[in-house]
Amino acid sequence: MKQRMRNLLVLLIVPFMLISTVGINPAAANDKLGIHVDGAILIDADTGKILYEENADTPLGIASMTKMMTEYLLFEAIAEGKITWEQEYKVNEYTYAISQDGRLSNVPLRADGTYTIKELYEALAIYSANAATIAIAETIAGTETAFLKLMNEKAEELGLEGYKFVNSTGLNNEDLQGMHPAGTGEKDENVMPAKSVAKLAYHLIHDYPEVLETTKINTKWFREGTDDATKMDNWNFMLPGFVYEYEGVDGLKTGTTNFAGYTFTGTAKRNGKRLIAVVMKAVDADGNGSYKARFEATRALFDYGFGQFSEVELVPAGYEFEEQKTIDVNKGKNDSVKIAVKDSVTMMVKTSEKDLYKPELVIDESKLTDGKLEAPVKKGTVVGHINMVRTEGTDYGFIDSNQYAGEVVATETVEKAGWFKLSMRATGSFFVSIWDSTTGFVKGLFS
Repeated sequence: MKQRMRNLLVLLIVPFMLISTVGINPAAANDKLGIHVDGAILIDADTGKILYEENADTPLGIASMTKMMTEYLLFEAIAEGKITWEQEYKVNEYTYAISQDGRLSNVPLRADGTYTIKELYEALAIYSANAATIAIAETIAGTETAFLKLMNEKAEELGLEGYKFVNSTGLNNEDLQGMHPAGTGEKDENVMPAKSVAKLAYHLIHDYPEVLETTKINTKWFREGTDDATKMDNWNFMLPGFVYEYEGVDGLKTGTTNFAGYTFTGTAKRNGKRLIAVVMKAVDADGNGSYKARFEATRALFDYGFGQFSEVELVPAGYEFEEQKTIDVNKGKNDSVKIAVKDSVTMMVKTSEKDLYKPELVIDESKLTDGKLEAPVKKGTVVGHINMVRTEGTDYGFIDSNQYAGEVVATETVEKAGWFKLSMRATGSFFVSIWDSTTGFVKGLFS
């Protein structure tokens, strides 16, 4: 009797255990990773290919992840010669007051002090120092209000969507002691969807990779050797030597406010491949936000990306499309030109799913006239591009909607035909049209 009862219990309990296990398995259906976030995304930093996303298009609070935009504009201003790293900033009433607020992440600035842009930048990138960030914004644009205009213009240029900037730091305007930028609400805060945050990080790393030389620093002293010396421990606790250390992490920016919760844009590189992960308003299983929650959610994303994806060649260089191997050419020595994929197409995909991707040819219609290329056509001329289409399941596409997998080019040169050959063609076409007309007339008589 007891044995029968045990068997019955096993029959009841085992299915429940299996269901529970599947529920927390990262490889479960729909790729849901079981992370507790309001929004998340994971991308291949080299190509912008989206590997995973979860509520990535909903605008959410971004807190100090805002500072990535300030960093972008700083590097741009340096590159354009508008300011220099050695240039000095003189503290004003606004930046002094904010720097003395012990509730905020800051390095202390003296009321009569001057600081180089380089040391202010390091305080921003390593310690998320808010007054230092405002000082950089004022140096670039004159005022933080004017800097907001630059932030919005750059956001539009980069193709960010769903964003709203109200200051340069990511603080709630309520923390700016009544000195928030003109035209913004006294309790406003910056927002952006996870996808746009990832796109901002993607462009920052691509355009100014030197940012990682600073964001990878785990500890540095501000004004070392002076009375104002401040130890700056990086808020990115996934860096080497910190409690949530993760192999390959070297950036990028944390963010925390009551509104935004615990957010993080992290990047890591392993075996030559770099990933970018964004988590927004991360909480633990009990619904409580914490440093641990955001870094564990990021770890889950990185583990998923590095563990299940690999770079695979999907299409070789020189690949020709069976349905269209040529494009017609107008006024050329030849009537058509051969086309093929320029370079091999490699993409980060799940190793087990590489056969689910098929190449799709997209001809650039703007280069055609009445469906033809105009001679002369040089070898290597770009005539279109290739998309990789997933035949089943979900494909998240690229971080930039206009990105594609590779270019399609002419594989030979077609010179423009001489006047004699063009004349003979025109004459031949004329007689062919007369013959067709005559044939049609005769057929009409006897029909």
